[in-house]
Amino acid sequence: MTVTNIQLDSNGRLKHFLTTEGLSQQLLLDILNHAESFAGVGKRAVKKVPLLRGKTVVNLFFEPSTRTRTTFELAAKRLSADVLNLNIPYSSTSKGETLSDTLRTLEAMHSDMFVVRHDNSGAAHYIASQVAPHISVINGGDGRHAHPTQAMLDMFTIRRHKGTFSSLVVAIVGDILHSRVARSLIHALTTLGVCEVRVVAPNTLLPAEVEKLGVHVFHDMRRGLADADVVYMLRLQRERMRSALLPSENEYFYRYGLTREKLAVARPDVIVMHPGPINRGIEIESSVADGEHSVILEQVSHGIAVRMAVMAMVMGRFHDNNAEGT
Repeated sequence: MTVTNIQLDSNGRLKHFLTTEGLSQQLLLDILNHAESFAGVGKRAVKKVPLLRGKTVVNLFFEPSTRTRTTFELAAKRLSADVLNLNIPYSSTSKGETLSDTLRTLEAMHSDMFVVRHDNSGAAHYIASQVAPHISVINGGDGRHAHPTQAMLDMFTIRRHKGTFSSLVVAIVGDILHSRVARSLIHALTTLGVCEVRVVAPNTLLPAEVEKLGVHVFHDMRRGLADADVVYMLRLQRERMRSALLPSENEYFYRYGLTREKLAVARPDVIVMHPGPINRGIEIESSVADGEHSVILEQVSHGIAVRMAVMAMVMGRFHDNNAEGT
């Protein structure tokens, strides 16, 4: 069974959300359109809708991530779900309990959804293949494989600023090789019909045969950013710089750090994005991260609406009479 098939129910609707790869353009547009209906919830006096009332969402995070876990928790609570945050380092798995036993225990508590973050690629897919039929699984990031909700909140942010995708040039800069964000984003961008997707990085931070993903490769940042509508800076993990992949932080910033001078070759209305957390002075200088082109904080805000949409979709709340109140 492929990841794509396991994500869909017998009617072709979203059952799990594990990757953007292989999903239809219409399904990705449905996520964006449903997210629009939730975008204003956070500005209400009562920041809740009743779509997941009575449902239990378990945040099953095997690796830390304050930003992703917090936005998933807020999204679930704004849908009126009950939320359980499982602290894995202090859970029974650290005492020798198997993952399967942990899943069975959580199922016995009448859980309805697992949000999974794991440092092993494929972990979310494995869990989705093991859970009871009534449980949905959302991938909150697995190894180097995928981070689909991050990609969709990025697409939501881009559409908010640019309207349509078909004429856009998007440049993704940095550690493509180790980035699950980059993979999910590239699949979403190409599926939604972006005109050109560029990756800008040194050879040591590019996957083999990356061109097969439908991207154009640049090693010179100014050439890669020329006339770009969107510049997406990836986080560079410091452990990569202590390895043989990169010479030094200063050298990386000189060649691939985003400065005002480098950004000047992009289009005048370019937007600058970053999945966070930012390493200032390594991937991007503060004057750009906090400048007029930056939409980084908007990405965080939009993440709640997008995750609300995905949660509601995998629970079937846009296909029955319970889809009221949005």
